[in-house]
Amino acid sequence: MRGTYDVWAPRPQRVRLALAGEVVEMTRTGDGWWTPSEPVPDTDTAVDYGYLLDDAPDPRPDPRSRRQPDGVHGLSCHEPTAYAWGDVGWTGRQLAGSVLYELHVGTFTPGGTLDSATERLDHLVDLGVDLVELMPVNAFNGTHNWGYDGVGWYAVHEGYGGPDAYRRFVDACHAAGLGVVQDVVHNHLGPSGNYLPLFGPYLKEGRNTWGDLVNLDGEGSAEVRRYILDNVRMWFEDYHVDALRLDAVHALSDTSEVHLLEQMAIETATLSAQLRRPLTLIAESDLNDTLLVKPREAGGYGLDAQWSDDFHHAVHVALSGETAGYYADFEPLEALAKVCEQGFFHDGTFSSFRERDHGSPVDTARMPAWRLVVADQNHDQIGNRARGDRLAEHLDDDQLACAALLLMTAPFTPMLFMGEEWAASTPFQFFTSHPEPELGRATAEGRIAEFERMGWDPAEVPDPQDPATFERSKLDWDELSTGRHAVVLDCYRLLVSLRRELPQLTDPSFGSVSCSVEGRLFTMRRDDLLVVVNAGEVPATLDVDAGEILFHTPTGVALDGGTVEVPPHAGALLR
Repeated sequence: MRGTYDVWAPRPQRVRLALAGEVVEMTRTGDGWWTPSEPVPDTDTAVDYGYLLDDAPDPRPDPRSRRQPDGVHGLSCHEPTAYAWGDVGWTGRQLAGSVLYELHVGTFTPGGTLDSATERLDHLVDLGVDLVELMPVNAFNGTHNWGYDGVGWYAVHEGYGGPDAYRRFVDACHAAGLGVVQDVVHNHLGPSGNYLPLFGPYLKEGRNTWGDLVNLDGEGSAEVRRYILDNVRMWFEDYHVDALRLDAVHALSDTSEVHLLEQMAIETATLSAQLRRPLTLIAESDLNDTLLVKPREAGGYGLDAQWSDDFHHAVHVALSGETAGYYADFEPLEALAKVCEQGFFHDGTFSSFRERDHGSPVDTARMPAWRLVVADQNHDQIGNRARGDRLAEHLDDDQLACAALLLMTAPFTPMLFMGEEWAASTPFQFFTSHPEPELGRATAEGRIAEFERMGWDPAEVPDPQDPATFERSKLDWDELSTGRHAVVLDCYRLLVSLRRELPQLTDPSFGSVSCSVEGRLFTMRRDDLLVVVNAGEVPATLDVDAGEILFHTPTGVALDGGTVEVPPHAGALLR
């Protein structure tokens, strides 16, 4: 068993522990680990520490630091865990049948902390969601950030309240009946404060979109993999989270006999059995390949679920008419029908944006549809637009309600993005706070270059480093009860309630879905339920075998005998 201050550092020839103003020599063991050469007593109070590597004058933070009170360049802090958990009766939340809600801690509330987010849990309970998904909270340089530039994978960002605030948040969620999903990034490290390469071969040759590749299969990779796998265990065991969203797993370069993701699934299943509650792994993948979620006994990696952007693209194009960039292939309304019936649109078909064939078919006869997590808005699809503009800026109330209707009646696992449920008027823009001027300039220039292929005006791209970009992205909670916001919120509440009430809507069988398209009229049958959405600009009439309207968009839908009349942009759920 490793000691509190033991550290893996095969690269330096000398390591000393700087602890509470003292310097303690460390002894190297045969496997590249170092341990204090003399006993270091544990204290019942917090103590700052770091490591002096070779002849460097300044100590570096612990790669496994649980707290960085002075930021990612400062000393680590070891403090005895004194938190008294109140969730001993918590039995977890399974993903199947659940509704997820994604939020960014810094912009979810005016306070921008985990404690202030806790004060809004009643809203989520009232809405009816089951799992709260936090964008990354690990330690990064600066005050505000999306979280994907983290370098302290084991530490909770101090600006959010640090580790104890995180524990309080999870505890409060569980008390309210909400599970917690934590978004984690293991495919790259941020550009500022990454001291891992000074300790050992955490990185290898090559780059992905965001930075140097993590060493998952080269010399020394066994300890790097253990570093990641122990991090996964930490979130489940020490912070009591219920699921992890694994960021951009397609960027994990691993040629090992057992892929890191498969090993992650093995160890998570083992821990789940020990803790006797569901522990879920959700992958974000750009590959459109269900190998990730195929059970290990069938030759897959054994993850539980994966994000699927094709649903978003199909809904977005159907309602907005936008066809630039990667939206181009989704222009026919039949694209939405294919996604709902078959899971992916690109399942080996040609992608004009990628200029190649993309994806693989879903085994719809065997795979449950809940393994695909879908959204009509999320942090990527809003924040990676030039202005970070939401659907509410472009669609009317009926269209927004149609987006929610499609999301809540499709056979997949639905996820909302914070503020979507009340047509929030605030954008969600890409923001950073790099203290280094050169990084700030590079980030701003990179954002402009990113949008060229989407055809967006570079002049509209806000400066990520401008504090106003961050401030504009904070939700305005005063909107909830006013105007269109209250109207859309009522629609979301009813749809979430119906999804929970009607077993047809959580039936995970692809065979339970049958779609049709006539002009701009889309229908989706779920057993004896019928979803009707008019994506066109003229009224539509449809003969149906339904006797009642369970939900309709604000303008209203008329059912007369066996005929339903659907105004432009309107939709309904009938039985």
